[in-house]
Amino acid sequence: MINLSEYFGRRLPATTGTDRLGTGKLAVKRVGQRYQCQRCQQWLANSDQLPNGAWYCRQCLQLGRVTSQTKLYTIPEPNRFSPSESPLTWTGKLSPDQQRAAEKIRQHVQQGQSQLLWAVTGAGKTEIVYPALAWAVARGWRVAWASPRVDVCLELAPRIQAAFAAVSQCVLYGEQPAPYRYSQLTVCTTHQLLRFEHAFDWIIVDEVDAFPLATSPLLQLAITRAEKPTGQHLYLTATPGEKLQRQIRQRTLVATYLPLRYHGYLLPQLRVKLAWRWREYLRKGRLPRPLIQQLLTYLQKGQRFLLFVPHVRDLPEIMAELGRQGIRGGVSVHAADPERTCKVQALRDQRLSFLVTTTILERGVTFPNIAVVILGGDDAVFSTAALVQIAGRAGRSAKFPGGEVTCYVQTQTRAVRRAQVMITRLNRQGKQRGGRRP
Repeated sequence: MINLSEYFGRRLPATTGTDRLGTGKLAVKRVGQRYQCQRCQQWLANSDQLPNGAWYCRQCLQLGRVTSQTKLYTIPEPNRFSPSESPLTWTGKLSPDQQRAAEKIRQHVQQGQSQLLWAVTGAGKTEIVYPALAWAVARGWRVAWASPRVDVCLELAPRIQAAFAAVSQCVLYGEQPAPYRYSQLTVCTTHQLLRFEHAFDWIIVDEVDAFPLATSPLLQLAITRAEKPTGQHLYLTATPGEKLQRQIRQRTLVATYLPLRYHGYLLPQLRVKLAWRWREYLRKGRLPRPLIQQLLTYLQKGQRFLLFVPHVRDLPEIMAELGRQGIRGGVSVHAADPERTCKVQALRDQRLSFLVTTTILERGVTFPNIAVVILGGDDAVFSTAALVQIAGRAGRSAKFPGGEVTCYVQTQTRAVRRAQVMITRLNRQGKQRGGRRP
């Protein structure tokens, strides 16, 4: 029997029970001389046609194929949630700076304003949002907490579940094992928002400047369509792009700033070391000697570390050379790795000594005591924002606020210099608020 709640605020195909869902609308329909997908609003190419003559959408194919012979069904969001006077079960305490930021965010939500929280990495953005989220949930709002990165969602979900223990919650991402269920709180990747329409009173977008969201009109549209006409959104980031900064300057987006981490210590600075022609040496099966010595020292001291490299193709050669040099106890991980989640959790549980990774772990993941090393930081894949986010993996714990960040380069690029300048500027602002060095 069809579960009607699965269609609350969503646009889905159906094979049974359509008499209870109404007439439905074509998933792919002709608009003028072209065909357009009604789920993701993207235009089809002339080649997007099946042998049976039906047109299908490639852009949202990962959500299941829809064609010009498919109908999408929806039920307007009814907000079937029981109001709660005190939904927040988190027992932690915000610092004075965090408390001020949290109060501003709650005020903007109460005033119906979309907004940005611009806070340094490790500022405790998640916990800062809790008071406003508690206010929204207490009023029966349906809320989505979305991120472009699966790793961010997987780290967020248990924290939010613990902080709002009595509030229904579901987690949505590409390979999730649990089936969808109608919930007041939805933690999901931004791709999953393509299935929703006018469902959420409030959408929190974590790491809004991260790939692929920052450069994807499709995903930006997904956020807009998933939000109710009367809804609002909150963007979270430590490194807003030029577009967001322009909206702040033009006063079309209100912003709350927090230049200091929750524990009161300043950000670790990016130390740059030259590694001349490192890629040529890698082709010959060698890595820079200073890098090898640094990593061996970490292992001897029991210091866990993240080693960031530019490309997936670099991983096998680097892992092989590390093994030859006696640097063992870690594994490599990348976006398409089927064991990605397990490997990240293994480092978090201290069952691994290190991870060699691409930029997939540049943000949204927290390890209590970690050193960060970047090899080839002058590669184009490492933008200023990426370097600042990567540096922000270190020193996040109050017990270990002084993690090292080392960046090996062939030449000093503009992105590397800007990252150093941005961290220095943030630390200057943090120092004015009483921030101190570890």
